[in-house]
Amino acid sequence: MPISTPSSLGVFLRNRRTRLDPAAFGFSGPRRTPGLRREEVALRAHISPTWYTWLEQGRGGAPSSDVLDRIAGALMLTEPEREYLFVLGLGRPPEVRYTSVDGVSPRLQRLLDSLDGSPALIKTATWDVVAWNRAAAIVLTDYGALPADQRNILRFLFCNPAIRAKQHDWQNIARFVVGAFRADAARAGAVSEVNELVDELCRASPEFEVLWRENEVHGHGDGTKELMHPELGTIELEYSSFSVDGRPDLGLIVYTPVDAAIADRIRKMSAAARLVESTT
Repeated sequence: MPISTPSSLGVFLRNRRTRLDPAAFGFSGPRRTPGLRREEVALRAHISPTWYTWLEQGRGGAPSSDVLDRIAGALMLTEPEREYLFVLGLGRPPEVRYTSVDGVSPRLQRLLDSLDGSPALIKTATWDVVAWNRAAAIVLTDYGALPADQRNILRFLFCNPAIRAKQHDWQNIARFVVGAFRADAARAGAVSEVNELVDELCRASPEFEVLWRENEVHGHGDGTKELMHPELGTIELEYSSFSVDGRPDLGLIVYTPVDAAIADRIRKMSAAARLVESTT
């Protein structure tokens, strides 16, 4: 049986409805079955009881996105459950809802810290860096020394001469970054946040404005880049990017030194930085 059918939608709605505690929503009175009544879900979702009943019975055609959103709220669905509801009801996931990010979970940070020889970071859809490891601070930028609102990769690349000077081929890197940023932002649904950043960068950097108007779009899967580091010299890094599960607005980027000797030096520098942190 296909996953997206009216009957499977009805089964899912009934399952989630019967799991809810009526008292938690202010509903009382004797009940023959567990959970909320259909009319109670309809009341919470601001739809007609008849329409909701038809949905549970697999009748009445496909619901709108707005109706599914209201039902998801009424049933207190988690984000994965909401996505599943849309797949059942409309045959597709819902539109992405962008939320701002201040940091990452301790588990994700421990993953970054375990990569002591490879710079790694996590960025948002607007390319703000919200987490990084010691290797990234050593090789890329010491993000911890910057205010949170200044940890933006695009601002670094177009507005920071020191960061620009480290890039081996700035022009091609800048063109690629702008195209990859455009794809990331569209995927995450961060329209207003992107518009604010783009307007700011267009005012600050004529070069960014030119590249943005070219409307190029690039994937950011993997590749290589060269950096000119003050202590390590010119280093070649392979990078791979990954989506953070359940968060289309977050991306993990891992940079792996091509030269094993460079990776070993980064590990030693990371260990030294860890020792300094532990004694201060």
